[in-house]
Order: sequence, then C-alpha cells, then structure tokens
Amino acid sequence: MSPGPDLMALARAYGISTEYHDWRGRRIEVGEATLVAVLAAFGVDASDAENCRSALRTRRERRSLPAAVVLRAEPGGASGRGTEVTALGPADSAPRLWIELEDGSRRYDLATVRSRPGPSHEQVEYDFALPAGLPLGWHRLTGTWGGRTLGCPLAVAPSRLTAGAGRGRAWGLSLQLHAVRSQQSWGIGDLEDLAQLALLAGHDLGAGFLVVNPLLASSGVEPIDPSPYLPASRRYPDPAHLRIESTFEYAYAPPEVRAQIDELGHDLRKTGPAGDLLDRDLVWEAKIAALRLLRELPPTDRGPGRDADFRAFLRREGAALRTHATWMTIVGLHGTHRENWPQGLEDPDSPQTRAWQRAEAEEIDFHCWMQWLLDEQFAAARTACERAGMPYGIIHDLPIGAQADGADVWADPDVYAPGVTVGAPPDEFNQQGQNWASRPWRPDRLAETGYLPYRQILVNALRHAHGLRIDHVMGLFRLWWIPEGFSPDQGTYVNYDHDAMLGVLTLEAQRTGALLIGEDLGTVEPWVRSELAGRGILGTSVLWFERDDAGRPLHAARWRADCLATVTTHDLPPTAAVLAGDAFDCEDWLEALRREGMLRRGAGEPETVDALHRYLAWTPARLVGVYLPDAVGDRRAHNLPGTSGDAYPNWRYPVADGSGAPVLLEELAANARVRSLARALRALG
Repeated sequence: MSPGPDLMALARAYGISTEYHDWRGRRIEVGEATLVAVLAAFGVDASDAENCRSALRTRRERRSLPAAVVLRAEPGGASGRGTEVTALGPADSAPRLWIELEDGSRRYDLATVRSRPGPSHEQVEYDFALPAGLPLGWHRLTGTWGGRTLGCPLAVAPSRLTAGAGRGRAWGLSLQLHAVRSQQSWGIGDLEDLAQLALLAGHDLGAGFLVVNPLLASSGVEPIDPSPYLPASRRYPDPAHLRIESTFEYAYAPPEVRAQIDELGHDLRKTGPAGDLLDRDLVWEAKIAALRLLRELPPTDRGPGRDADFRAFLRREGAALRTHATWMTIVGLHGTHRENWPQGLEDPDSPQTRAWQRAEAEEIDFHCWMQWLLDEQFAAARTACERAGMPYGIIHDLPIGAQADGADVWADPDVYAPGVTVGAPPDEFNQQGQNWASRPWRPDRLAETGYLPYRQILVNALRHAHGLRIDHVMGLFRLWWIPEGFSPDQGTYVNYDHDAMLGVLTLEAQRTGALLIGEDLGTVEPWVRSELAGRGILGTSVLWFERDDAGRPLHAARWRADCLATVTTHDLPPTAAVLAGDAFDCEDWLEALRREGMLRRGAGEPETVDALHRYLAWTPARLVGVYLPDAVGDRRAHNLPGTSGDAYPNWRYPVADGSGAPVLLEELAANARVRSLARALRALG
C-alpha cells in the first residue's frame, strides 16, 4: 500500500527515505508497512494519520541548543563549515553562550549576530557567531537563560586529514589474522603472529603496511560465530587472539603451570591435513583454560608490578570496560538468549545487575584482565611494524555493526534502534538483498549522547593502529534498515548526519595520526566519494570493478590516486579461482594487460597474478594491497556473502596454497610466489 502524505512527511522528518533508486537506476517507492515499522524503531506511533500529524508536531519542536555541534575547521584554524550556532530562548530573556575548551585553558564568550521570532510567540531564535581559530578537540558549548543553564558538546574536526602526507606510495598485505597460522599459534593466527608477519613483510619483502580483519570480541558462547564482521562488540578485542606464551604471567609462572599450559596448546599447534577447517570453539576453550591458570597464580608469580599496572589500566578504561566484562560474564554463565538470564540482568543499570556484579566480581575482573593482556600485545604488534620500517604500519578494520543481541547493544540500549537490523537492498550480486543481523544506532539518540558510543569505539580502534579501514563507509551517510519479520528487499534507507559522523571520525584519527580508508565499493553516489576525498579519507578500488563508461577495463592512468587499490577482496574469490574460470570471466582484463605489454599470451597463473598487481602499481593509487591468499595461490573463497551456517565454511579456511595444503607463517618468506610478487611491487615506494 502506498503511504499517505502525513506518513511520508513524518518519515522524512526522521531522515527515513520514502523512495530510493535501485542498482538499475529505477525509482522504488517504500511501502507503508516498512515506514510504519521503521518509525516504531524511533519510538514513534505512525499507525494512522492523526498519530502521524501529532508525532510530526512533536518532531518539529526545537531544542534550546542542538544535541551536539560538530564543526569542520578550515586550514589555519579558523572555524569553517557552521560558523554560527542557533539557540532558542524565551522572548523575555536573551541567552548568554560561551565555549569552554577541552583542556579548560580558555573560555570564549559568543556574540549575538541576529535574532528572529521563534516557532511560538513566547520564543526567540538567536544566532551566535563562533570564534575563529578554535583548536581541534571536544569542547563544551554552554548557555544560560534567566537562571537556567544548558550545554552540549562542541567538536572541532580537521578540515582534511594530514596523516600519511609525504610518505609516498607503498604496497602491503591484506589478511584475515585467524587464517595466518604459525608453528607456535594455537589453531588460529594470534597477535604474536601479527607482529612476526609485520617484521617479515617489512624487512624481507619491502611491504609498507598490513590491513588486518576486525579482531573484535565474540560472545565466547559455542558455537562461536566465525565472522569477524559481526562481533559481539566493536569496542573490545577477542582474547582468542592472545599468544599465551608471550604474556609476562607465563614467563614468571612455575614450571608445572607452564607445563599444563603447554599441554593445552599441544594439539592445537599441529597443522592438520589439507582441507581442515579452523575450530574457534576448541581454541577458545583451550585459551580460556590456560588464562585461568595464569590468573589464579599468586601475585608473586605474575611478574613484578603486574597488579599495579593492571589497576592503572582499569582506571584508564573506567566503567565501559566493566560493563563489557559484565556482559561477557553473564553470557558465559547463561548464554546469549536474554530470556534465559536471571530477572533484571537485561538492564545494565538495574539494582539486580549491580548486585550480580558484586557477586561475580572475580569473574568480571578476569575478563577485564584479559583485555589488559590484549592491550599489551596489540601495542607490541604496532611496535613491530615500526621496527620493520613500514611507513603505513598496521591498518585495523572497523565493521559496520555488531550483533543485535551483543555486548554493545546491552551496554547502550537507548542508543540502538529496536526491532530493526542493518543490511543492503537487492543488487547485481544479491538479488534478494542482504540482512547483516546487526543493530543500527538511532541517529537522534546518538547525537544526544554527544556521539559518545561512536567516539569510544574509535578511540579503542585507533589506540594501537596506524590506520583504520571503515567497512561499508556509506553507513556514515545512510544505512539500510530492515524491520524484523520483513525480507531485506522490504527495508529502506535511514540517513545519518554525515557531517557529524565524518567529523568525529577525522577528529579522532587526526589525534592519533592515523590514516583512514573507506570501503566505498558498490553503488555509491559520486558526491559521497567527493566528500570522503575532500576530508582526506582514501577510497577502495578493486581491479575487477574498475571500468569506464563503456564497461571496458579502466586504463591505469585514469584510476584515482587517493585509494587502496587491490585485485580482489575477502568477499570475492581469490584471483587463482577467477583465472581458472571458477568465478567470473576476466578475459577482457587479461587482454588489456597483453595490449600494454604487461602479460605474455599463454602465461601461467602465478605470472598472471604478478602482472595484475604490476598493473595496480602502474596506477597512481597511493596504496596497493595484495590479498594474502592471492600471494600463495589459494583458490578457495574465504567468504561467500549470502551464505551462512553449514552452507559454506565462511571464515574457517586457513591460508593454503593452490593444492589446499596449509602455508604457515614461517614458510612465507621463502615462498617462491610470495617473493616473486614482492619483487614485482618492491619498486612502488
């Protein structure tokens, strides 16, 4: 049924699209049932026309101050976009506004520029000029109206990121760490493997960066979801990636305890036959058992000063870490289905939860302690990249969302939209659309928090990263919301304040000197790519998709410079499979390389893979990425989008050669294919 005008006006007031253009360019009108359901996720009853009109009147009521103000500074420090702020006050009392800087060093009193009648006869709108030269950072805008004081966060973000400027071009590896195993890792790749890979890639191969899949927390409840792109939390990493033997506690443990731990890891360190799949459940069980043995040691056996350092970490992380550890403890005892939890625990701030935290303080402390160990090993991996001389270092990956019943949603329930999940509309590759099963933020509630949950995620992601890849970066502009019980093609787009979302992102990245890469593949409006480029955020260009208006392979000279260029991605078949005809036709690309004299006719698969990457080096792309399975000739797709469960072993393959035989980390440096590809790209920098 077509929606009525009141429903459409209400939807648009909340940033909900009432129509959109599909991947073929056709205009699609969003159905009434979808709009009503999505509005319900905003807490709005749109079941009939009168309710819509009433809700629209409420929506149009103005706040005295914005929920949050995010500015974009101009070069030289002058406040740029949004040089004024509007306050709504009573007609008989003009407000005073001032800005207090983040460090408390200065206060700016704002001058009134103009005033005009407000939405009611008792109100007046006042425009205040913001001062030039505000420093980057999170400041506070405060106002008084006749004895009443109100305030909101005011962020000043960089006009354009400067991270990476002057570092030149470089090539690097992109990988799923769980698939990169060594002789010492327990079943899946770990953070010590990441550090060793950084040294190998930087020193021996001349690579300038590593792009690593999300290493974020799972629930720890079996069966553990293997997808790194649907974690339980986007704030905290997964203890399954710890190298137990690299902890101080293991080094100082008594011999009998180390022997017990060695036995736990013994079978997992064995490399099975070709075709064996990664078993996260076994890895989790073994590592948690080993970590409990270390945590139970008396303080004298944990290493000098360890308890004091841990307590300092707890003070730094504050209540957010304790909340995450509480959720991990709850699901460890009662599972992820909240209907099975003791009464009251569904609310993180309830008296029952507080009492439960006191009763389970030791287990909560254990989960906090594991996060401290992870923090140390992430720092060590970052240091290894710097020791290896990598100009762009480790680039971590931030997924678009987390599990709908996960730790983040439990910790901040008011910020997430109930009854909807995120996905994608139908496209050329997924005719039914996709449901990614993650819960979206409500744009209005996120702004009301001063973007705090978003900021917390970014701060943690950037703490030990030289760069950050933003998966589905279009999600900072709009997300495809799918109401529960609806199919993916029955969703609609909900718009976000992209100025604010990009401003928060670039501010936090600028503070750490991090490079940003947006995964902007698929149907993306040109202005979105222009906006990202204008802020210094690199895009992503995949060779198979780079074509001119006539559908022909795009000549290297016409590629954009501000991008990470790759032949393939983790969501596509490896290049060896494509060349074997197992995926899609690539003959036009091979013919383009032959015309340029970069590939001889009759060349074998390894030589062709080298040529494809040399073509990327021929483009102006600042970064050229090599998918690690491509470097060793792996033919198996590590992920097939749209499949789940037993349909395909997504995210469960170890890195292997063309025959399916596992390739260990220690073997990479001497691997003939890897060294040939490195030679082909070494001159890039």
